[in-house]
This record gives sequence, C-alpha cells and structure tokens, in this order.
Amino acid sequence: MAQRVILQDDFHQPVRHVIGLDVSNNRFDPEQMVYAAAANLSYPSLILTETAHRAEKQTVPYIPGLLGFREVPILLNVYRQISVKPDLVMVDGHGISHPRGLGIASHFGVLLDIPTIGVAKSILVGKPAAPLAEEVGSAVPLIWKHREIGILLRTKKRCSPLIISVGHKVSLPTAVEFTMSCLKGYRLPEPTRQAHLAANACRKFHAHFQSAEPVDGRTL
Repeated sequence: MAQRVILQDDFHQPVRHVIGLDVSNNRFDPEQMVYAAAANLSYPSLILTETAHRAEKQTVPYIPGLLGFREVPILLNVYRQISVKPDLVMVDGHGISHPRGLGIASHFGVLLDIPTIGVAKSILVGKPAAPLAEEVGSAVPLIWKHREIGILLRTKKRCSPLIISVGHKVSLPTAVEFTMSCLKGYRLPEPTRQAHLAANACRKFHAHFQSAEPVDGRTL
C-alpha cells in the first residue's frame, strides 16, 4: 500500500469541503472500544456543516506501527455517514512520516483514493533538520533516512509544532498551505480540531454505557 501513495497534488476540482477525522480510545479499556468522528467544514470559510460519530468494538489489537489496521475500519464507517463528500481529508495522525511509509492518513487515503493530509501531534520517526522558530508559520523539514518525510509546523505560539505529512494525492508544500489556511487560533487546524472534540465527546458519552454494539450518529 505504501508504494501506491501519490506524493503530488491530484485534485479533481477546487477544494470546497474539508473533512477532519479523529479517533479516541483508551488502550486499557476492558471493553476495547474505539470511537471515531468526522467533521465536515466548508472551505475556505471553515464553517462546520456536519459531524458524524461512531463507536465500535475493536477487531485488531493495538500494535505500534500498525495503527491503521485498528483504526481505519471505523474511520471508513464514520466517513460514510457524512452526506457531502469532501475534496480533501485531514486525518489526526501520520501520513508517510511513518516507519513503513504508511501512517493512518496514507492508509485511509490510498483505500479511498482521495487527497489526504496527515496532521500528527508528535514525531514517530525522523529528526528536525534545524531548530524551529517560535513564530506561527515557521517550518522545518522532518528528515529520516536522508529524505524529507514531513514538516514540523508551528501553528500556535508557545505550543509544540504539528507534524504535517503527505497522506495521498497532496504534495507536502500544498499540505502545509492547507494546514495554515485551516487555522483559527488553535494549535490544531479546524477540521481535525472539530473531529477531535466530537470523538472525545462520543467516547465520554458511550463509556458510561459500556456498550460493545456499534453506535453511530450524524449532526447537520
């Protein structure tokens, strides 16, 4: 699958809708539940138009480096609940900045063959090419095995940078541009921030019921 990742821009039309995807779970939950959310925003206005959430029992255990096989199935299910399909997907996680070149964002993008960006909160592999300045918009390459696999991007002052990487069908410069254009004063770009909030709310709500049955919902 990593060999199928397209590293260049391949948009079929101008971006008018961006979906953020995120997963929330507790590795030590005895019920082994996984919670996912999708947030659909108009672009470039960044108005939230629709959210969807889903709770399922995991079918694959947590294995470092193979997170996609655990979380992509529920992300596909929650994505299918969104009524207006996006032109671009931003996933809370890594794209090609991954030991096997196939983080969750690339895994998802290749399966659906849609433009996808990885927006991760911490480095999985590689080292910054240089110190990162404190100004918002500062960026330095993330290097691993003598090649650039992502960008460390400062999205908010006095906050740790995000790791932006190619998911699928989006070049790295374009991924950085879209991330910057989706900021609204927070560390996370608005699509993944809204998905993060929705996934955590779903987890907290359904944790009270300890249910292993699939639960889904959609908000317009």
